[in-house]
Amino acid sequence: MSHEADRTQEMGDELPKLQITVLTVTAFQQNCSVLWSPATLKGVVVDPGGDVDMICQALDEMGVQIERILITHGHADHVGGATELAKKLAVPIEGPHLDDKFLLESVVEQAERFGLPGTENVVTDRWLSEGDVVLAAGLEFNVLHCPGHTPGHVVFYQSDMKVAISGDVLFQGSIGRTDLPGGNHGHLIASIKEKLLPLGDDVAFLPGHGEASTFGEERLHNPFLK
Repeated sequence: MSHEADRTQEMGDELPKLQITVLTVTAFQQNCSVLWSPATLKGVVVDPGGDVDMICQALDEMGVQIERILITHGHADHVGGATELAKKLAVPIEGPHLDDKFLLESVVEQAERFGLPGTENVVTDRWLSEGDVVLAAGLEFNVLHCPGHTPGHVVFYQSDMKVAISGDVLFQGSIGRTDLPGGNHGHLIASIKEKLLPLGDDVAFLPGHGEASTFGEERLHNPFLK
């Protein structure tokens, strides 16, 4: 599945500034996304939860040069393949927030509990905090610390493109679960209502599982936000 941020490119025959290609990985059908520039063929991989060989094959077919790996949070289905992929591509890992350190240190344990093969624990090269900026496809993405699903969950937001990579904070018609270690329902709802929805109804977001949506659609129709 591929999502092109074509609404951000409205003039002539210029290439779009951002392409988002979604690779569905692991038994949990996790959205591992490649954010890349059609002009430079450079980009990042967000949340490589597993199936690293498939990810590498897709990158080869796309001809995209990966500059870094970004992580939204420390659950194994999002980060289980990060260490292997970082070694194969010789790139750094950035994220999540320091509060997810305990999860990055227990990826293998998590994976065994949920039946995910071939994972490794993760040591990030850069912890991220509210207000930080990460580079992807030549664009600056703002980092929003959005705890609730996990204590150190972050969301990546590109203001010019009006697009966010939301991990497991918010889904189309649902929200992230909060019954796993470190989860907190009150914090999750606060993250959504105080940090994500105020970004604007026209902001599109790609969740960690399932289809993309907009904050406006979820504000109006998501039953968990009523």
